[in-house]
Amino acid sequence: MDFGMPTFNNIDLNLLRVFQAIADERSLTLAGDRLHLSQPAVSYALRRLRVIFDDPLFIRTKTGMQPTPSALELAKPISRALQSVQEALSYAEQFDPAVSTRVFRASMTDAGEMFFLPPVCEYLYAHAPNTKLQVAQMPSATLEETLRTGQLDFAIGNLPALKAFTSHSLLFEERYVCLTRVRPQLPAGPQLELAEFLAMSHVLIQSPESSHQQLEEMLRARGVYRKIALEIQHFSVLPRILERTDLAVALPLRIARLFNDHGQFAIYELPVVLPSAEVTLHWHPDFENDTGHRWLREIITNLLREYGRTG
Repeated sequence: MDFGMPTFNNIDLNLLRVFQAIADERSLTLAGDRLHLSQPAVSYALRRLRVIFDDPLFIRTKTGMQPTPSALELAKPISRALQSVQEALSYAEQFDPAVSTRVFRASMTDAGEMFFLPPVCEYLYAHAPNTKLQVAQMPSATLEETLRTGQLDFAIGNLPALKAFTSHSLLFEERYVCLTRVRPQLPAGPQLELAEFLAMSHVLIQSPESSHQQLEEMLRARGVYRKIALEIQHFSVLPRILERTDLAVALPLRIARLFNDHGQFAIYELPVVLPSAEVTLHWHPDFENDTGHRWLREIITNLLREYGRTG
């Protein structure tokens, strides 16, 4: 079937949406799910794209639909074109949080979820009850691309490497403390001596967020080498572990206070001075003027700045 040569007047914008979905998902099935299309419809669109661009574009392999060199070259201009259309349409769209059914997507660590999500969800439930918030923990290396392509609206955390590529708003600064369960013979003062800190067995959080990795690097740079008895990926299990052991953990002050809701833990200042971590909201500049996007980021910024002051 001859679909004709591509021109500005006859190209179907939906074909470009299919192209980007396949490029992002590397799967016809997942691309269809994302666009709410059947797999035959996605396959038909891909056949049209192949004729239009005179290239296979995506090759089926054991690891998914791999883009050809031509598809890799096309990906950026097509992404920019779709973003421009989305931005143009957003000027006409009046976002009404009371009736909107928009889906927003954000990335944060599990510690961020524990601290940030309660006030944000409370506000959305009251003021935007039909919107949906999807939260995931994305690898730091993928955040710039997922924000740029619109797969992600926001990233929250201590993510200094993102600042060169994003618009961003500082929410608050955070410092690290040491948390361990209350027990006899614990130091009485608010700060641990270095020898007391090193005598403890520690939990190391292997979180993807940079501040947790930087903590260990900064301690080692000051000649502080802890005895690591346990390495885990997430914060959520920490309280149950600490309640049953004499282990200690270095973690953000606000999370320590959140865990210590019944006074079962002792919170100490660290024996070495470390720089504070900047907790920041990031978004891509291409979505600066999107009305719904702007509404939610202002809500998040105001809520979390206030929550940061009281946390």
